[in-house]
Amino acid sequence: MGLNITAILMFVLFVSITIYITYWAAKKTQTAKSFYTAGGDITGFQNGLAISGDFMSAASFLGISGLVYLTGFDGLIYSIGFLIGWPIILLLIAEPLRNLGKYSFADVASFRLQQKPIRLLAACGSLCTVILYLIAQMVGAGKLIELLFGLPYYCAVMIVGALMILYVTFGGMLATTWVQIIKAILLLSGATLIAVLVLIQFSFNVNDFFKAAINIHPKGVNILAPGGLISDPISAISLGLALMFGTAGLPHILMRFFTVKDAVEARKSVVYATGFIGYFYILTFIIGFGAIILVSKNTQYLNELGQLIGNNNMAAIHLAHAVGGDLLLGFISAVAFATILAVVSGLTLAGASAISHDLYANVFSGATFSEKKEMQVSKIATVFLGLLAILLGITFEGQNVAFMVGLAFAIAASTNFPILLLSIYWKKLTTRGAVIGGSAGLISAIFLVVLGPVVWVDVFNYEEAIFPYKYPALFSMTLTFMGIWFFSVTDKSKYAHLEQAKFDAQFFRSQTGIGIDKSLNH
Repeated sequence: MGLNITAILMFVLFVSITIYITYWAAKKTQTAKSFYTAGGDITGFQNGLAISGDFMSAASFLGISGLVYLTGFDGLIYSIGFLIGWPIILLLIAEPLRNLGKYSFADVASFRLQQKPIRLLAACGSLCTVILYLIAQMVGAGKLIELLFGLPYYCAVMIVGALMILYVTFGGMLATTWVQIIKAILLLSGATLIAVLVLIQFSFNVNDFFKAAINIHPKGVNILAPGGLISDPISAISLGLALMFGTAGLPHILMRFFTVKDAVEARKSVVYATGFIGYFYILTFIIGFGAIILVSKNTQYLNELGQLIGNNNMAAIHLAHAVGGDLLLGFISAVAFATILAVVSGLTLAGASAISHDLYANVFSGATFSEKKEMQVSKIATVFLGLLAILLGITFEGQNVAFMVGLAFAIAASTNFPILLLSIYWKKLTTRGAVIGGSAGLISAIFLVVLGPVVWVDVFNYEEAIFPYKYPALFSMTLTFMGIWFFSVTDKSKYAHLEQAKFDAQFFRSQTGIGIDKSLNH
């Protein structure tokens, strides 16, 4: 796929605009509050767009449309799993999070529990999630740009890392928010345009559209039936749990609820984000089936083995060229790059806040803490995470990194989500229960993935996996909840009684917002 001048020009234009935004945001980012939460001045609509921009990664756009292209209906299991996480956030988490927290979800988890052990565990869960997610995004960025721009892989990874460090270090949450908003608008516009250009060829007759796909795909009518991607029910349930509850435990998503002025705007954010993301996943379904019809038999997009050039993840990119020529291909390529930049910026900011706010300010600093020092630590952490992401992105170039996204969601579902949920709603939760149960979930999620078929067989090349399932969330989440319950109800320490006694006041504030620091609610 030779060099695409349109893609390069659009990429340069996007980067130029976002660098100007970073310059503008840097002048407004002088305090910890402005760095972490954009001063709490983002509206519900803007935040909803930014959340969707943060969440709709290149893995979603390219990966889900590629899965639909390959397996048909079953490719939607990821879309539906991701989407169902949003009502959970809306109904259970968004409002209490905004009323109880300041900069990170660890603020909420440690509200009535002991600060140091809870923040240490929350930061470990956040950093594991962020780093795994970052590796997957960086490898995706490298492969995509290598294919589309003709750049060497390591150069592509370094460009993404350098821009990410620039956005976050100088512009903080304000710059990151506007990068995500612009990217969300571009991605929704581009995906809509591809879907419309595909459906126009069938006069918007959906029946004819699906019939054409059935006639072309080797599986025939079975592409409209479930069971093509995940055949056993335990794997399906486990993957579904990871996607649903992992979404509600992703630190870079949870952090966005502190950027709005109050709980009402936080709820609006989720409603808007759910609408945008749901619409986007409908588009990926159309794009996947459109690629079956217009790309799968077109030799222009196939290699000598009859497979898609650049693998199935390139289905959306090839379809853009098929329906819109070099111009649309260039636009979608630049959008895919913008998508990666926006997501890695949000991830890096969440990782930096875990290091500077949760670990430095609340665990290790003691009497030496100052907001200025916290800001310095945050910027150093951003640079460190950016360099680490570049290094890991280059190191993992040849590896199958799909499991890293799955593992990131499994950790978020098995560690972050249970602790956050129970700290808000369960009176008997104690520090001992949260730390032991959450640690068990974190460790078991990692070990079960390593012992499962994706790593044990595909990476280590053993004949048979010790743990038979690809997705560990069903087991690791169960272990977390059981561990938290058992070690909380059997906790007879003096701290346990005090922590439980504080619950009613915390619950009242979480539901009403009464008592929230006025400086956070201007």
